[in-house]
Amino acid sequence: MAKASIKGYSYCLNHVPNLAFHYGNTPFTERVLRGETEFLGNLKGKMQSFEEACAYAPNQAYIGGISLTDLEQQPSPMYENRLKSFDRFGKYGEIMPEDEFIGLMDICDVFDIIWLEQSFAAEIRGKLEKHPLLNESHLKRLESGHAEEEISKEVSEQEALPLYLGERLVGCCRRGHETDECLSSYVLLENIACKAGGVLSLLHLMKNAGLKPEEIDYVIECSEEAAGDANQRGGGNFAKAVAEIAGCSNASGCDVRSFCAGPVNAIIAGACQVACGARKNVVVLAGGAVPKLYMNSRDHVKKGMPALEDCLGGFAVLLGPSDGENPVIRLDALGKHSVGAGASPQAITSALVWEPLQKLGLDFNDVDKYAAELQIPEITLPAGAGDVPLANFKMIAALAVMKGRLEKSAMNEFVKAKGIPGFAHTQGHIPSGVPFIGHACDAIKANEMKRAMIIGKGSLFLARLTNLSDGASFVIEQDQKEEEKAALTREEIRETILDVLQELADDLKKEQ
Repeated sequence: MAKASIKGYSYCLNHVPNLAFHYGNTPFTERVLRGETEFLGNLKGKMQSFEEACAYAPNQAYIGGISLTDLEQQPSPMYENRLKSFDRFGKYGEIMPEDEFIGLMDICDVFDIIWLEQSFAAEIRGKLEKHPLLNESHLKRLESGHAEEEISKEVSEQEALPLYLGERLVGCCRRGHETDECLSSYVLLENIACKAGGVLSLLHLMKNAGLKPEEIDYVIECSEEAAGDANQRGGGNFAKAVAEIAGCSNASGCDVRSFCAGPVNAIIAGACQVACGARKNVVVLAGGAVPKLYMNSRDHVKKGMPALEDCLGGFAVLLGPSDGENPVIRLDALGKHSVGAGASPQAITSALVWEPLQKLGLDFNDVDKYAAELQIPEITLPAGAGDVPLANFKMIAALAVMKGRLEKSAMNEFVKAKGIPGFAHTQGHIPSGVPFIGHACDAIKANEMKRAMIIGKGSLFLARLTNLSDGASFVIEQDQKEEEKAALTREEIRETILDVLQELADDLKKEQ
């Protein structure tokens, strides 16, 4: 069958503790409802520095700075055992500091929504000029800035949101319309930040894959944000907006949404376009979600630990035709959580894991690693949500026991062998299996792994339209390049027919 190769991938983090403190949904709502409370005061004292974020082992695992094996060996809690050696850049991407990210947001702004303060604009231009992936076409989009008094007036009189670095006012995000809630300053801040994260991931992907911007045919964006106005609240299109800034002049694109299951569904959609020959180079990407920054910070502060949810995640994956070298996505056995599949964890796991394996003639142990919801446990455990990746691996093991494919006594060994540590931030679509693609493909190409399953699950009930969940999955494996079969010549066909006729004639003689 036709297949699609995974030809490249990138993973980036944007360290934005001030955006988190002011506009993450938990502190933002606290401030609106109760003012500057004790919680917010304590939260300010628990914000991580850029160096601390870079030295946090899960963050380095996300950008490819360390392996998942190295991550597993880190002493816990990892926020008290920071890496002694680390870099801003990893083999997949980077951790960008907040000042540069605010500058990147301005570069990505095409409607004069982001205003930068004059002195800050000059400072950040000097830093962004040194960035290895930003060229003159990007830098010329960076504004010269506005006077601080002008920005303060926009905030006080026009409902703009102030942008801070510590106590310093460095800019603002303006609204796009006086009455349209979809174009409010808060929604536009979310969307521009998400777009900027997607642009950074796409730039790193093109570098990693050795791809020119004009070689990209199609972009699919799969975050959890919605772009539109009051007449079409989620009309889109993040994908083309990202492609425009990245210089992908020959690309078109669209957005795919399904909460946390969006990225897996988007990769399946992109792979199908490649496999049928409709597109050659398809990129699936996403930026992060501002509202989910510091989402669990109330529990982190209560327990006296750092506020860890201070990074916007982003990723990009390049899909192309099968080439016999890069790992491929099996499109003949895709997992799906159908309407009638049932809502129990057992039913969901069966639909997403067991059923596609059966189609491929495989068993649970034929998959080297499973990757579902890869949230960092140190973020979720203090909030009472448990170790989410571990819970998924235990459910897969339990299903294997129920199907008679695994002894109950071997469950723990199965979980240890087939599971991976959580290393992604809690922004819904960001930890949904896709962060493992890079590590998995590297291992497959190095012959350290044969096969992995990527699983995405989504909470559709959050939209108040249905109580259903969603889910999708696919298998990545080594590409077995098929030998091309030459067509038979007319003479060969003739000789084959004559041979068959002769055999029939001989058989008839024997019967007589």
